[in-house]
Amino acid sequence: MKFERAQEILNSPETIDVTYKGTKVWITNLNASKNTAQVKMPATSNNIIEVPVDQLVEEG
Repeated sequence: MKFERAQEILNSPETIDVTYKGTKVWITNLNASKNTAQVKMPATSNNIIEVPVDQLVEEG
């Protein structure tokens, strides 16, 4: 995914499905200088990890 699209998803009032390595995640924050996203893994609701934005996939 491109960084700009990740920003649109983060700011969207709609729910947009995003996955990281096949697991559904929620984008919680973005870091433009590192081109990374902090994502929350719903299965483990307190687990927030930082991942490269280009490894996120928009579903649907």
